[in-house]
Amino acid sequence: MSMNNEQKNTYVKCQITNALLELLKEKSIALISITELTQKAQVGRVSFYRNFQTKEDILKEESDRLINEWGRLYETNPESSPETLFPSLFDFYRAHKEFYTILYQAGMASIMQETILNAIKITPEMANVEAYMKSFWAYGIFGWMIEWMKRGMPESGGELLRFFTIAKGNESVKSSVS
Repeated sequence: MSMNNEQKNTYVKCQITNALLELLKEKSIALISITELTQKAQVGRVSFYRNFQTKEDILKEESDRLINEWGRLYETNPESSPETLFPSLFDFYRAHKEFYTILYQAGMASIMQETILNAIKITPEMANVEAYMKSFWAYGIFGWMIEWMKRGMPESGGELLRFFTIAKGNESVKSSVS
């Protein structure tokens, strides 16, 4: 079976991404050469430079691909609702725990943060209050995710939503007391 150009390109990108993730389990991104990466991926250096400018671009593209995959799944799920957004997102991150843990342990959590901010789509034309609220949620989700990762991602999205609901309830109790 022969592949068309798009299939070949997808295959090459997948090989490079998987090779980088494997290498990141052993060493920092700064210590991984393009030659080592392409040898592990079993592709030529030209294939790397045809698809990426830097090793970090590989991780950014995979992070974006994953959040877009989650978005498609969420949008096409007839049971999706505003109440299921948070648990759905965290369950998706948990299902892809290996990738996100590698990013976090490699000191590249900023890629996840950038992906979340891009997905929320804050624009200069947006009213300030909307931009601030979206920013609040983006950074809140990111902060929660980082702490969750540090602890090994033990809870499901539903359990995390329950924690959030409890915390939100406790805050309203505290603020009404003071």
